[in-house]
Amino acid sequence: MKIRQQTFSTQQDIQHLTPAFADISPALVIVFAAVDHLARADFLPGLRQLFPSSQLLGCSTAGEITAQGVDDGSCTITAIEFTNTAVRSASTVLSDMADSQAAGRRLGAALAAPDLKAVLVFGPGVAINGSALVDGMTDVLGQNIPITGGLAGDGGQFQRTLTLGEAGVSHQHVVAVGLCGSGLRFGHGSFGGWEPFGPARKVTRCVGNMLYELDGEPALAIYKRYLGEHAKGLPASGLLFPFAMLGDDHSAVGLIRTILAVDEATGSLTLAGEIKADGYLKLMHASTEKLVNGAEAAAEAAADMLASESDQLAILVSCVGRKLVMGNRVDEEVEAVADVLGQQACLTGFYSYGEISPFTPGAACKLHNQTMTITCLSEA
Repeated sequence: MKIRQQTFSTQQDIQHLTPAFADISPALVIVFAAVDHLARADFLPGLRQLFPSSQLLGCSTAGEITAQGVDDGSCTITAIEFTNTAVRSASTVLSDMADSQAAGRRLGAALAAPDLKAVLVFGPGVAINGSALVDGMTDVLGQNIPITGGLAGDGGQFQRTLTLGEAGVSHQHVVAVGLCGSGLRFGHGSFGGWEPFGPARKVTRCVGNMLYELDGEPALAIYKRYLGEHAKGLPASGLLFPFAMLGDDHSAVGLIRTILAVDEATGSLTLAGEIKADGYLKLMHASTEKLVNGAEAAAEAAADMLASESDQLAILVSCVGRKLVMGNRVDEEVEAVADVLGQQACLTGFYSYGEISPFTPGAACKLHNQTMTITCLSEA
C-alpha cells in the first residue's frame, strides 16, 4: 500500500498539487475539507483532473486533522494505492431525516459482495438520523462487516454540510466505499473520556432521535436548567454537555448523544442519533486531560486490532464537542494518537457531528457522539 498526502489552504489552486501525487496511481482518494473548499465551483473539476480514475470519498468538516495537528479552513487530500484491495463506491440521496434507515439499506445493498471486508461511510451532518443510517446498513451487511466513518461538519454552524462521492459534491448524499479482498488489514477503536454528572433522567417521551420529555417534563426546560448561562448559546453550547445513554439499571451502555437542534415551541431536543424509549439519560462533561486519554485509548484499541508493522492509513474522526472543550489544546489528542500509532501511520481525519464505528471488535456498528474514533487500514 502506498500513501501520499497534501494539505493546502484556500488561497492555493488544486492543480498546484500535481507533483505531490506524481508517483502514485490511487484507487481511493479521501478528502476532508472546510465547506468553502468543497463548495468552490472549480474544486471538483480540479480534483477529477488530478485523479481521473480514482474513487473519491470525503466530506466537509468542523476542523481538519493531520499528523501536524488540527487546522480550520484547510483541505487535506490523501491518495491511497492498494496492492491487492479492491474499492467499490456507492452513494444515495437522503431525502429527509425519516429516510435515514432506508438510505442505509440502499448503501448496504450497493456494497454487498462476497469478498467485502469493511466499509467507510460519510453522511450529511444535519437533517439525518445517524443511528438509523447505521442500522439500515447493518440490516443488509450484517454485524460481521465493520462500518466506520462519520457525519460531516460545517465549522460548528449546523446549517449546511457537504459530502464527496461518486455523485460529486452534495449536501444530500450519503457516500461510502466498500473495501474488498483478503489482503486488507482493518483496525478500529472508539473512546470518549467524558464523565456523567447529575441524576439519571427517565425518557418519558421520544420519537426516534427527537427527545420531548424527561421525567415527565419538557426535555429542553430540564436541559436549560442544567446549562445555566450556557443555555444562551444553544444549540452550539449543547456540544459541551452531551447525554450518556444508560441501561435500565442506570449503568452506562457506551453510547453518547449530542444535541443537534432545539425547538422552543415543543420544548424538544433533536439528538444526533436515536435513544431508547423508556430508557435513561444522564448529562456529561469533560476535561482536556480525560479527552486526550480517551483518544490514546482509541488508538491503542485500533493498533492492537490491526497488529501490523507496515505502512498504514489512520482515519481520525473526532467530535466537534471535544474540540470546543479542549480549545487551543486540541492538538494534544492528535499527538496522543500519533505517539501510539508511530511513524508508519499516515494520519488524516476531521472533527465531526457524529462518529461511526463498532465499540469493540466484533460488536455491532453504532453511531457515537463525543468520541475519538480511529480506523486503521493496511495490507498484508
